[in-house]
Amino acid sequence: MQKISIFIVTAFSLFLIASCSEEKKGPGDTLTSGSVNISVDETYRPVIEDELRVFDSSYPDAHISARYKSEAECIKDFLNDSARLILVTRDLLPEEKKFLENKKVVATSLAVAKDAVAVVLHPAAKDSLFSVDQLKSILTGNFSKNYTVVFDNQGSSTLRYMQDSLLQGQPLGSNVFAAKSNDSVIEYVANNPEAIGFVGVSYVSDFSDPEGLAFTSKVKVAEVYNTAKGRAFAPYQAYIAPNWYPLTRKLYYIHRETYPGLGTGFANFLAKDRGQLIFKQSRLFPLRSEVIFREANVSP
Repeated sequence: MQKISIFIVTAFSLFLIASCSEEKKGPGDTLTSGSVNISVDETYRPVIEDELRVFDSSYPDAHISARYKSEAECIKDFLNDSARLILVTRDLLPEEKKFLENKKVVATSLAVAKDAVAVVLHPAAKDSLFSVDQLKSILTGNFSKNYTVVFDNQGSSTLRYMQDSLLQGQPLGSNVFAAKSNDSVIEYVANNPEAIGFVGVSYVSDFSDPEGLAFTSKVKVAEVYNTAKGRAFAPYQAYIAPNWYPLTRKLYYIHRETYPGLGTGFANFLAKDRGQLIFKQSRLFPLRSEVIFREANVSP
């Protein structure tokens, strides 16, 4: 009986040691290693793929599985705990934060870059400049020209942005359709002279241009008139930064980690020098690094 008791005590002690060791180890990932699922607004697929490529090459023990989907689906993933980190164009709403608080979850968010919604037309389109009021009329189906309006998908951040910022409660017209992706919007507009599309600026930028001023030749990128400035602007970084181009928005990371995990590690990477440089190279404006603009005289 005594031997059996000693064995039970010894086994129980080993169990406690193992349990404490496992508890100390935690979820099993660190800032630069382990595995994590993230959900990314499909609008930012090109730039986030570049960010992940550099991050993965720097930290080979890190395995980030990125799922690209609509902003609405990204938020849903975060609330349902199927993504520890999301990249979207808005912060959580008060009711969403309250929902998480009830689940004992504290979300951390930060705006890391500024983006623009580009207005794209068929290459042969005569129109090349719109006021904000004209864009409102187009979206509600009340413009003088009967444009077919194309967005990426029904739950997209681009559609939500236009509804919140421009329409402010006005219903969309029957001329508004979803094309499933930003690439699909570009293709549809490129092949339909009566179409107008709205996409993230990185989808229309020509990255072969070292000056960062060229757009793809597949479509025409329109300028948008800024009433306060008394002139129109194209979605260039220099005009996105001070909001001179009227259709600007921010890209946020939101994570739910309360320990130094891989989601936090990637979020930190996005907000620091190398991650910010990639945003800059992708024609977004980095918000966490110092950027200096200089005036230049251009000869005719």
